[in-house]
Amino acid sequence: MSQKEVTFARIYLHEGQHLLKEIVSFLHDDEQLNGITVSRGIAGFGDSGKMHAATLVDLSFDLPLTVEFYAEPEQVKTVITHLKNKFELKHIVSWPAHSH
Repeated sequence: MSQKEVTFARIYLHEGQHLLKEIVSFLHDDEQLNGITVSRGIAGFGDSGKMHAATLVDLSFDLPLTVEFYAEPEQVKTVITHLKNKFELKHIVSWPAHSH
């Protein structure tokens, strides 16, 4: 089984930013990534320190979101630059990985 060097990227958002649909479309249509995964958190906090959580009593509509993808290192570097410029995103992390 061969391994391929890739870079994995994760974008941190929250629902209140109202950017998810636009970012997903951008990654699909403009950047033509092979795939992404979006996850909705049940609790979290960011720079503001304000806790966002989902409970059975009241559902928050400002929960944390992550968008994840991987691709060849140069493509990920380019995509992250475009994301930062287009959406002014501040919370993107990336790291090297292997695809099997």
